[in-house]
Amino acid sequence: MAEITRRFRPLDTAVKEGGICCDSAVCYGVSCYHRFPERRTHAEGRDKRDVSKQRKQRKRREKQHTFLHLVPVSSQTYNDHDTTVLSWAVGQSRGEGLQVSADTVTVETEGTYFIYSQVLYKDTTWVMGHVITKRHKGAETKLMKCLKSMPSNVSQPLNTCYTAGIYFLESGSTLQLSVPRKSAELILTAHATFMGLFNI
Repeated sequence: MAEITRRFRPLDTAVKEGGICCDSAVCYGVSCYHRFPERRTHAEGRDKRDVSKQRKQRKRREKQHTFLHLVPVSSQTYNDHDTTVLSWAVGQSRGEGLQVSADTVTVETEGTYFIYSQVLYKDTTWVMGHVITKRHKGAETKLMKCLKSMPSNVSQPLNTCYTAGIYFLESGSTLQLSVPRKSAELILTAHATFMGLFNI
């Protein structure tokens, strides 16, 4: 009984002896010890689990929101196919599921993607446009086509064509943006001509 009384002395007695204790602590002279150390252990365990859970959720969000935004570098004309193809550089990106190389984007992580593109034309041809082509295992598919009439009553005709869509892209498939006109006159600036896609 004396041992119990000494361990659970009133708080004012402990303060007089120089010890300052909280409600959940027991004073030994000037030192304080928690009466329920197992509660602190459990709380620390919860904290660690919460941090680990938050990290996993953040990694999952980053994986789900893989994206790639491309800005134009140059254009190349192929007379045999009456086509102008754009080459790209990475403007912004997240994740490793999408890779760009010159004029193609390679999908390394399959999934459903939102694809968008815009081209600013400076051409006197009465109609301009571009095509997004997917190639996978030898098969070629035209995913999107964008057509725009060009003004004919100005000395320097300008017009943009924007298109977007949602598609399932297999791992190993490639995307390419091309203009079905040889020597097409384009404005290759980042705010006017661009392409991108992100996993949804």
